[in-house]
Amino acid sequence: MTYTLRFVPEIEEDITSGYTWYEAKARGLGEEFLRMFYTYAMEITRNPLLYPKVHSKFHRCLLRRFPYAVYFAIEDDQIIVFGLFHCVRDPRTIRAKLRGRKEPEETRTSR
Repeated sequence: MTYTLRFVPEIEEDITSGYTWYEAKARGLGEEFLRMFYTYAMEITRNPLLYPKVHSKFHRCLLRRFPYAVYFAIEDDQIIVFGLFHCVRDPRTIRAKLRGRKEPEETRTSR
């Protein structure tokens, strides 16, 4: 099955925060962080069921080299990325943030 990749609007802040932090640590490291995120986001579309469910409908994909995880849901033929969070965050905080984020308008369907 071919999946379409979508992002909730809040993901931009997650990505920017990680990029800024790593770029401040070493020039070019923020760019590597971005490459790793987008590489894994595309990898998820190839085989989303490879990644375990961790919070109700949300699956988690751990990034290599960086202590971050991509949280996503599978909705019909779409992969919707809901968050990119540092792995030391309290799981309750992550769950609350994920529940508070809404699917992008174009991915909602009548059910």
